[in-house]
Amino acid sequence: MKKKSIDHSNHFSVDGLHLLKIITCTPEYSSQILDIFNDAILNTTALYEYQPWTLDTIKTWFELKKEQNFPIIGIVDVENHLLGFGTYGVFRMRPAYKYTVENSLYVHKDFRGKGLGKILLGEIIKNAKAQHFHCIVSVIDASNGTSVRLHKSYGFGFIGRIKQVGFKFNRWLDVDLYQLILSTPEHPVDG
Repeated sequence: MKKKSIDHSNHFSVDGLHLLKIITCTPEYSSQILDIFNDAILNTTALYEYQPWTLDTIKTWFELKKEQNFPIIGIVDVENHLLGFGTYGVFRMRPAYKYTVENSLYVHKDFRGKGLGKILLGEIIKNAKAQHFHCIVSVIDASNGTSVRLHKSYGFGFIGRIKQVGFKFNRWLDVDLYQLILSTPEHPVDG
């Protein structure tokens, strides 16, 4: 059997990880996204959720992202294993917020600290500009220094702390709000 050759032109390497590729996640990645989400739910304060998500939850999530034209950006290895993903979505439902999105990104527990979050956040910003958004808001658990440093490295500025807004792992949680102002859209309109 002939071994399939790999097109190296659209692959990259980072911190000991080779032949990585940026993709747009499709529902075929649902179970891998579910694993990453559920690890964050069960073991971190990155998501203020108590119960693990199900494949039905992920299906609904994908449908909503598609309906609202929000990308789900992933990084996969040469064997198509999802190492992390990021996205953005509606910040608030009122029409005047139409140029603002809230971002999120998650890296598989085995691949944290290798620079994948930085790549994902860069892709989120690039996509938000391409879709003519003006502001990206990030709501980060105040104890998540890694995420804070990552967002600051891209110019996100601290805009405030909401104290004791969540309760998880038998303690009150504060969230910090960060934002990045983009140069887009060139000609914003009301309505």
